[in-house]
Amino acid sequence: MAKAQFAIMASILLFFFLACGNKNQNNKVKAASKVEVVDTVSNAFELNNVLSQKTAEVEQKQKEEPFELTEENAIEFFFEYAKKTKENKVKLTTSLGSFTIELYDNVPYHKANFIYLTKLGYFNNTMFHRVVQNFIIQGGNADNRETENKRREIGRYLLPPDANKGYKHHRGTISMPSSERDNPHKLASPYEFFIVVTKPGSYHLDGSYTPFGRVIQGMDVVDKINSVPVDEGDWPMRNIYIIKAEVL
Repeated sequence: MAKAQFAIMASILLFFFLACGNKNQNNKVKAASKVEVVDTVSNAFELNNVLSQKTAEVEQKQKEEPFELTEENAIEFFFEYAKKTKENKVKLTTSLGSFTIELYDNVPYHKANFIYLTKLGYFNNTMFHRVVQNFIIQGGNADNRETENKRREIGRYLLPPDANKGYKHHRGTISMPSSERDNPHKLASPYEFFIVVTKPGSYHLDGSYTPFGRVIQGMDVVDKINSVPVDEGDWPMRNIYIIKAEVL
């Protein structure tokens, strides 16, 4: 774009010097030439402004192009995303209070996924849709069209398990459930998560699911969610919303 602008200005100056250097023109012709030069300069600047505006519009459109995650590109995307992601804490504000999670740096795909979805606003207005008392609370899903649309826009993908970093399912651990699809390798459903409330933990889950963080503040709120009445499918009788998820 800088080269194009330089070429336009060089052309203007060349035309100006050629027009002014014609000594054989009469005064009337010279006056007309000056007007033409002014008009040409004005038109050139206008053209330059139009070109700059069009370039800005193209660049903005490129930034706004929708990006969809798939099972083919998700791992590469989160590998690169993890490199530049320095944040490692997320605060969840629910209809029963708020709590804060610290994410493990050496579980990069799951950490990057959780940060990415949080920044996109995916978790906002989702629910804790499964509550098993004295075991877990599970969130990230909802029976509303908004959540369905968000998933469609973000993409359809799974994450590989990463259960060999030495983390166990202690009380307060946040982990990722496996997909409900035909899934012998326990690939993780990226849009959902569960938090262990069992004391001291639920260690039978180790090796099958991926712990990727822990609750560092507000565990009393997690316990409050775990104590609500539920139906036969473990869905709370009263919806418990994640009002807002924010990266700290």
